[in-house]
Amino acid sequence: MKRVVITGTAGLLGPSVAEHFVKSGYDVLSVDVKRPVAPVADHRIADLTNLGECYGILRGADALVHLAAIPNALTTTNEVTFRNNVMSTYNLLEAADALGIKKAVTASSESAYGLVFSKKRLVPQYVPIDEEHPCVPEDSYALGKIVEEETARAINRRSGMQIIALRIGNVITKEIYEEKFAGWCNDPNQRTVILWSYIDARDVATACRLAIEKDGLGVQVLNIAADDNCTTLTSAELMKHGFPEVTDIRSPIDGCQTLLSNAKIKKVLGWKPEHFWRDNVPGYKNGGSQ
Repeated sequence: MKRVVITGTAGLLGPSVAEHFVKSGYDVLSVDVKRPVAPVADHRIADLTNLGECYGILRGADALVHLAAIPNALTTTNEVTFRNNVMSTYNLLEAADALGIKKAVTASSESAYGLVFSKKRLVPQYVPIDEEHPCVPEDSYALGKIVEEETARAINRRSGMQIIALRIGNVITKEIYEEKFAGWCNDPNQRTVILWSYIDARDVATACRLAIEKDGLGVQVLNIAADDNCTTLTSAELMKHGFPEVTDIRSPIDGCQTLLSNAKIKKVLGWKPEHFWRDNVPGYKNGGSQ
């Protein structure tokens, strides 16, 4: 049984990832600055900005899934967000390398492209946005994610560690489907800066496991999003509403196709999403409407 250290297990995404790995037969060590509400594995409280504590939690592990972070640009001051997120990622990968750990997954973000927290209106150069789209962040959170991706490349150059950085879109859990999603899916003015994308936490968990189980991937930066947008409108209608000046459309958007491309992750990991909002939001089961 492989031992996997999963950080951020008291956050929004971490509980689903930890549960998935436990159910898949892994020996999981759960790590966060506080205890999860419902722990599913042995848990440690650790400050990941402290390199020594990173060594402590990773000793004896076979792989790392690093999800812990200040989750956006709006909850703490800029320098705190940048320092916490960048240093925790650096420390964990540095310690993992020194301890001989060969595989890691890190949580990047769709905010790396710059649209999400920009104070001025940014427009995508083309859609669907793929991993080759320019990244032009101006906020400390998104900038930190770019630095973390470069940290992964540096560690890989040094040691050959396989590191998969997932540019995770808007994470949705059961509670969010029930409490918030109905207000989004009928309003094209909401979620514009994330291109109306979303991803079920359970589908992220599957991607994390696949990234650990597959070999020979080197460093990969991968978008992860559901196949559809989070509204009742077509993606073409959404673009006309939110970004009418964008004319470079690189794949069909006449239906509800995602505008944050997930083609690469499907190819690299053999992953596909299995959980969609219409099957989880009350009133929209099996494509119905309220």
